[in-house]
Amino acid sequence: MADLDFTFRSFRGAEIASQFEPLGRLRITVFRDYPYLYEGDLAYEMRYLHTYSASPEALLYAVFYRGSMVGATTCLPLKDEQEEVFRPFLDAGMAVEEIFYFGESILLSEYRGLGIGKRFFDEREAHAASSGAYRHTCFCAVQRREDHPLRPPGYVPLDAFWTARGYRKVPGLVSHFDWLDVGETQSTSKSMVFWMRAL
Repeated sequence: MADLDFTFRSFRGAEIASQFEPLGRLRITVFRDYPYLYEGDLAYEMRYLHTYSASPEALLYAVFYRGSMVGATTCLPLKDEQEEVFRPFLDAGMAVEEIFYFGESILLSEYRGLGIGKRFFDEREAHAASSGAYRHTCFCAVQRREDHPLRPPGYVPLDAFWTARGYRKVPGLVSHFDWLDVGETQSTSKSMVFWMRAL
């Protein structure tokens, strides 16, 4: 799998709409795995991703292998996200307009371990810093109980990777999202805890 087989492309603001379908399908595929266990819905994906195309400062940075999107990452100003995302920051008295939010960082399993995940963070952090208007970056991660029946043997969360990049979990910053888990028939609320670092 030579590096030359990969193509990296950036899409900004309204340009992101051209990638809704491959990005939505990729999100459904990757988030089906633990810990998200997301039983995907492409119609929902299309509605959700509009948040990014509607934000002039949003970025989609995607990797293609032989023409197919195999990984992607997104970011946008926190103030442009849905209220469920920025509300905990408002409630904590934080300056939402000074924070850049990182959305998904997703990659098909067969392309992991090649440094692409690190590159995703590098690109988002550089993009967030480029305007000079933002002081912090953040993202959120789903919280699952340790004894979850679908937790794979030997599962290792990404906490060490995120910590090595300077991010710290902020336990008081928690949002809640509903989605349908794999194998379930009704959506349930999931806790998403935020991680932050200074730019």
